[in-house]
Amino acid sequence: MDRTLFSSTEESGDSSLPEPAPLADRMRPRRLEEMLGQQHLLGEGKFLREVIHSDEIPSMILWGPPGVGKTTLARIIAHATESHFVSISAVLAGIKDVKKVVTEARDQLRSFKRRTILFVDEIHRFNKTQQDAFLPHVEKGTLILIGATTENPSFQVISPLLSRTRVLTLKPLSTRQVTEILERALADCELGLGSWQLQVEPKVLDQISVWADGDARMALNSLEVAAHLARRQSPETPRLTREIVQEALQQRTLLYDKSGEQHFNLISALHKSLRNSDVDASLYWLTRMLEAGEDPLYIVRRMVRFASEDVGAADPPALGYAIDAMQAVHFLGLPEGSLSLAQLAVYLAQAPKSNAVYEAYSRAQKDVQTSINEPVPLHLRNAPTDLMKELGYGRDYRYAHREEEGVSDMECLPENLQEKQYYTPRDVGFEKVIKRRLERIAEIRTRKRRQRRVPEVKNEND
Repeated sequence: MDRTLFSSTEESGDSSLPEPAPLADRMRPRRLEEMLGQQHLLGEGKFLREVIHSDEIPSMILWGPPGVGKTTLARIIAHATESHFVSISAVLAGIKDVKKVVTEARDQLRSFKRRTILFVDEIHRFNKTQQDAFLPHVEKGTLILIGATTENPSFQVISPLLSRTRVLTLKPLSTRQVTEILERALADCELGLGSWQLQVEPKVLDQISVWADGDARMALNSLEVAAHLARRQSPETPRLTREIVQEALQQRTLLYDKSGEQHFNLISALHKSLRNSDVDASLYWLTRMLEAGEDPLYIVRRMVRFASEDVGAADPPALGYAIDAMQAVHFLGLPEGSLSLAQLAVYLAQAPKSNAVYEAYSRAQKDVQTSINEPVPLHLRNAPTDLMKELGYGRDYRYAHREEEGVSDMECLPENLQEKQYYTPRDVGFEKVIKRRLERIAEIRTRKRRQRRVPEVKNEND
């Protein structure tokens, strides 16, 4: 009988499972043809299928979300290539365990001419020193390393190890694929639930599949719990209903790691949706983060930054509203404060956008970092002592409130940066008003400078 996504592990070289094994472990596939999903790696002519068939397996890092077949795939590779298979978890193992595997691998090569595949689950949990321990053995080919991780290897795996392995990205299973796995588990009388003769209401399996969010292990575990509940309610004619499945599923747990890539991906999605003035997408990503347990104060800090970086002077009240939302969240906490964040997200998404202030600061920052830091011009300095006055502090300062139209032609930048323009307002929102004001100020300054130069030219002619 065909297997589904999961099968028992004896034929992959792993120790036998305790009885009774969970449904998800009983239903692992044994052969490549039984795998569902990952066609970008396992389809005809694709990389992983070709290296398995050619028996030229490189060390690799399998990167993907939970329940997509990383462990199963490693076992299938070992079985297909008749390799000695050893599995360890980075949560429990250390360098001592790695050394033991290396010794065993050498014995396998020397005595049986048999390669060893070392599968390291959650390899990202090994620290730098522990990961360093793999390098010489992977380099020499003493063993083939297959690491599995749910975290971005770029951040969690050391560069020397990445350079010696291939990183293969596994994708979440589709809802249809997960449903097919559940259907096969219900039909399999040998290892699945086929002998239970469960009656299944329409759409119930789809309900589990959507809830599992691409995680086949979670889906199978949930199906097993639901099946036990159905048998308790009606031992003779067990029936999987939507109510029973909902009871089995309880509260959905969203895939999220506050310090991992998912954290940064979601906040990036929120920021970019706000910037693109997409209210609905902004609300969706905000809700995803809150429902997954993200710190609401972290989210609002990013939104306060957004109010200056992406809205800026196009809508000056946006910053005030963001601060108000921060205070509301701090005062109310969750879940009450979630509405304040949602209100802020709607406001920021629809607000006129301008990054002119952000770009102006960046230009000024570049000049501060790359140009000579000239002293403050004397006329801009205060002179609280007689000595300072004698040295010229404050001399020629022109008090703007006494100037016609409240603007003087006095230079306020250092000499090497005079006439520099950092801020260029856009024709959007309130920045239209700012732009007109700055143009008027520039006209006044230009006129006054011209008027001040004219008498000087006449004196020279006289």
